[in-house]
Amino acid sequence: MQHMWNFAQLTDLIHGWLYETFPPAWALAFEMIIVGIAVIGLFAGLGLVLVLMERKVSAFMQIRLGPNRVGPKGLMQSLADTLKLLVKEGMTPDGVDRFLFNLAPFIAMIAAMLLMAPIAFAKDFQIWDLNIGVLYVTAISSLNVIAILMAGWSSNNKYSLLGAMRSGAQIVSYELSAGLSILTVVVLTGSLQISDIVTAQSNGWWIFKGHIPVLIAFVIYMIAVTAETNRAPFDMAEAESELTGGFHTEYSGMKFALFFLAEYINVFIVCAIGATLFLGGWMPLHIGEWTAFNGIMDWIPSSVWFFGKTFFLIFLMMWFRWTFPRLRIDQLLNLEWRYLLPIGMVNILLVTVIAILKWHF
Repeated sequence: MQHMWNFAQLTDLIHGWLYETFPPAWALAFEMIIVGIAVIGLFAGLGLVLVLMERKVSAFMQIRLGPNRVGPKGLMQSLADTLKLLVKEGMTPDGVDRFLFNLAPFIAMIAAMLLMAPIAFAKDFQIWDLNIGVLYVTAISSLNVIAILMAGWSSNNKYSLLGAMRSGAQIVSYELSAGLSILTVVVLTGSLQISDIVTAQSNGWWIFKGHIPVLIAFVIYMIAVTAETNRAPFDMAEAESELTGGFHTEYSGMKFALFFLAEYINVFIVCAIGATLFLGGWMPLHIGEWTAFNGIMDWIPSSVWFFGKTFFLIFLMMWFRWTFPRLRIDQLLNLEWRYLLPIGMVNILLVTVIAILKWHF
């Protein structure tokens, strides 16, 4: 399986050359620098692609063209937007807490960068395969709410503060449902390690072989992470028609750009985690003992499988945005506490029974 398409030779080659050429401490430092540059490059590329994808998907949903002026078929529109944000003056209003105001967007980006560590982008291509990968992701993702609360409070603006408080209530609430849906896969796999979860799906993805409870967990996960990333129809923290922009009302220039980029990177991360847990990550589609079919699937590169699944889930989240109207804050919290959380708790009991009795495929 996957003998042809993996990155082990490339990573081993770079690792071996660095440790042969430099002392161990320097080699480790250079490895970290290479990884950092690669992640920053990935962030920049994802920002450009996802902003354009958002506009094109919204145009598709509304039967219109979308960006079609800058570059062929509007493909350079994201670059034009980036240039605009780079040259805009960064304003700092009077009365703000300058230290926290300036720190908040960097915390949002740092949290997003930290979350890239355990994601398996392809076979044998992962920054850090720690043995508590899923726990690490759920813990670090909680830092996002700190950045939003910090931005809203330090802005000295009632709309920003109101948006931040809404976001705090929203993220803390929906983290519970997201965590329970993640636990269903952990219970079935018996491991918190990302590589183990992917390997456990070599004979079928969990969404297919985990029966209806895993399908329910997947639906709850997609709803919960849409709310956690402040995406419509759960964008109560921004709510332009009510709060003029919410927690980032007072931000402009590069500080606003960092919040804007962090939102899209977080969308990519939660969809990458969803693809890993429920859709097998980089693992091709394998069906039981269908040797010939499985062999054909193995010819498709593992990175194509991973990014294909991830962008499919991103498309789903964008579909949500352009289909459903925004909820009121009371409706949003009712959905979580009255429906999703009780369903998630019953679902985790069902999955535990399935795992103990080994009823899954």
